[in-house]
Amino acid sequence: MDISKNKEYIENILNAPIGQYIEKEGAEILSLCVADELHIKADEFLFHKGDLTQSFYLVTKGRFALVQEMKNGKLHFLHVLQKGDLLGELSFIDDTPHIVSVIALNNASVYQFKTESIKPLIVSEPMFMFNFMRAIIKRVHHTVRAINRQQKDLTEYIASGGKGRS
Repeated sequence: MDISKNKEYIENILNAPIGQYIEKEGAEILSLCVADELHIKADEFLFHKGDLTQSFYLVTKGRFALVQEMKNGKLHFLHVLQKGDLLGELSFIDDTPHIVSVIALNNASVYQFKTESIKPLIVSEPMFMFNFMRAIIKRVHHTVRAINRQQKDLTEYIASGGKGRS
């Protein structure tokens, strides 16, 4: 692996929210597991609901939206993710199809981590894997809280008849 590319991987992982949980040693371990750097154009999907990718992704550039694809072709936006956020980590862990689709809102990039690179770390790096799982769970809790806040704000707005909107 190109040493300068690996340093870039480590830096991006450390600067992501997950970096605070896995620290420098964990970022170094995870950097060696980057399978690919994918570049997604605006309005292209990273994956669709129902896909089984056996990968998770770290956003390194741009923004992505978690969306529900409606039967009429429209998208229902659920949440926006940006640089440093993880995508697909739950389906990666429990080996289930994705429950929402993910679309790039602008030109974006992600690091792709595949099962075959991560799974051996359970035996070879158990402390890293423990910290990694803790980090994922904390990020999921953070995302759920953000979605709940948005839902509460929307419900209050609807209940007020739109009053208080500036």
